[in-house]
Amino acid sequence: MGKTLRFVLGDQLSRDLSCLKGLEKDDIVLMCEVAEEATYVRHHKKKIAFLFSAMRHFAEGLRGDGYEVEYRHFGADDDVRSLTDALRQAIRKHDISTVIATEGAEYRVLEMQRAWAGESGIELDLRPDERFIATASEFADWAKGRKELRMEYFYREMRRKTGYLMDANGGPEGGQWNYDKDNREPLPEDATIPERPHYAVDDTTRDVLDLVDGSFGDHIGRLEPFNYPVTRRQAMHYLNWFVTEALPEFGRYQDAMKQGEPLLYHSHLSALINCGLLDPRECCEKAISAWNDGDAPLNAVEGFVRQIIGWREYIRGIYWLKMPEYGQENALDAKRDLPEFFWSGETQMNCMRQAITETLDNAYAHHIQRLMVIGNFALLAGLDPKQVQEWYLAIYHDAYEWVEMPNVVGMILHADGGLVASKPYAASGAYIDRMSDYCGKCRYSVKRKNGEKACPFNYLYWNFLIGNRPRFRNNHRMRMIYTSLDKMGEDRIDAIGEDSRRFFRALSRCEV
Repeated sequence: MGKTLRFVLGDQLSRDLSCLKGLEKDDIVLMCEVAEEATYVRHHKKKIAFLFSAMRHFAEGLRGDGYEVEYRHFGADDDVRSLTDALRQAIRKHDISTVIATEGAEYRVLEMQRAWAGESGIELDLRPDERFIATASEFADWAKGRKELRMEYFYREMRRKTGYLMDANGGPEGGQWNYDKDNREPLPEDATIPERPHYAVDDTTRDVLDLVDGSFGDHIGRLEPFNYPVTRRQAMHYLNWFVTEALPEFGRYQDAMKQGEPLLYHSHLSALINCGLLDPRECCEKAISAWNDGDAPLNAVEGFVRQIIGWREYIRGIYWLKMPEYGQENALDAKRDLPEFFWSGETQMNCMRQAITETLDNAYAHHIQRLMVIGNFALLAGLDPKQVQEWYLAIYHDAYEWVEMPNVVGMILHADGGLVASKPYAASGAYIDRMSDYCGKCRYSVKRKNGEKACPFNYLYWNFLIGNRPRFRNNHRMRMIYTSLDKMGEDRIDAIGEDSRRFFRALSRCEV
């Protein structure tokens, strides 16, 4: 009888992982850094460094507890290019008879894993990923027969299932399911932003940084300074810091943006949750405990919990419900190529420069920067959905296809025709001006509606509405704005068209 091999992927760094249940000291744990996973899109250098370092620390922890780990380092074996290559070599090396794995979070990875069942002489035990609150089949059952798949109603089901923020009578704490209306305040000029903890680069991380600099130096983004949590202990410290220092103000300022302050009161925990260093339940329960103890307001805690058991679970459900076709959706027939400044941040639109430059620096931007600045521009400019998907997947350190694709296809670009969002998330420069201090430092004037000095978001917004009038004219959430459009004179309509054409010509020359 051969040995048992347990295959842990790079986004499965949890000791509670289903494939590690029943782990014995004579089992082999396989982990590997492979070219296929690191380069199928040109991932941000910090994203690769974060995951490789977290993986190596996780392996060190297993070894320290007496378990045998077969760890394949990137570049150590040129013939190991994929997860399947690494598996085949480990099977031969260790006389493996049983392979136990947890289902991959991405469609392409799960299909690869299912093919392992054909490997000669092994039994494959492919277990569900229990780190999520809803299974794909539960989401499919909820979606069945519904005309609209709105997150808000799925979120309520998750509240009932978990019991989070539910009162003794089975209703929502405070009498409301959603406190979003309290969470849209711009940041006051005198706001005090809490200082983030920094995590020292140890020898393991330094080795990874040197590797990434040498092997992925032509990838996008800034590699150093690097101060991310990369261990379970550091991740827990960061979670506790957030709940104590930032959560109390997170709610009301979660939509705000400030130049030079990429994190504000945001948790910055998504990458730690998505790779397994933190469990989504423990994050919610820490925040709820703070509310129970009177240390954080309900609107902040509810907003944080909704991001995790509402939006995160909903997006995953959409992904598995609609794969593999979902990534090809392009309901608005958007075809324009991604502008060069998405890779450099070099644009005169200050809001875009700030959001993209911070992303290049940190492999992170918060949800309003992703949706209402970068995403809003991609929507209004008619950027090709496939190219936008690849950019979001490559550049954010918390991005995996299951979370990136539905956010881009459904929420940002409305490319799924309204499955995720009841209306496109389009906005003029006025929204960005209201929620940030970006506009005061911009070459373009947010107060001007037309002309070369006008904020491009202003006329591109109306140009988008004009171009998509047949599709959205009767959308009940957009009737008021189309009524305003109908009242515009021909001169204004002509100016919108001319400004937009001029902008797109300049965009093709990288002169915006």
